Amino acid sequence: MKILLAEDESRIADDIVAVLQGAGMAVDTVRDGQAAWFAGDVENYDAAILDLGLPKLDGLTVLKHWRANRRRFPVLILTARGLWTERVEGINAGADDYLPKPFEMEELLARLRAILRRSTGQAAPVLKSGPLRLDTRQMRLSLRGVPVALSPLEYRLIAFLMHHAGRVVAPTELAEHLYESGNDRDPNAIEVIVARLRRKLGNDVIETRRGFGYLVPDGPP
Repeated sequence: MKILLAEDESRIADDIVAVLQGAGMAVDTVRDGQAAWFAGDVENYDAAILDLGLPKLDGLTVLKHWRANRRRFPVLILTARGLWTERVEGINAGADDYLPKPFEMEELLARLRAILRRSTGQAAPVLKSGPLRLDTRQMRLSLRGVPVALSPLEYRLIAFLMHHAGRVVAPTELAEHLYESGNDRDPNAIEVIVARLRRKLGNDVIETRRGFGYLVPDGPP
């Protein structure tokens, strides 16, 4: 999953990036509202963490621009101001959740995971697809009850497919969501990662729809 973080306080941004990367996510970071607006318009993110008090352009204005441009990825708002009126304004502008500063990183991660699940129609933190079970809280994948060790890219790929279970996902889309912006997005690299996963999980767990992409079935068998 690929996240946009718009936060101008360096210490907070660095801490959030470390936590999200440790949770198996790719993260793009911007430090002002204009950069946030641009990044959200041109990149495909699974979610954004948006500070309201950004320089150049405030976060609420950025959010309104995104929604006006039909950018539908979920947004978690951060702010040092705790007024309930501001929270209402943010929700009405299209935010999916709201977290006042200071906050615990565990809560931020839990709220982010929750809006990611909701955005893909997943209700529970444990995702199921055939013999696979993915505990998104613990970042643990099991196959018929047996834990499977994964590299970071393998985890990102299977997690994305399981969040979107039942939908065929093109290699180009997978590449967009596995890597931070500016990194290698060669769709051919996706084939290599899928091949490694199949050696660990079996050839029938990830289906190939030739000319279209990859699919994991929706739900348990």
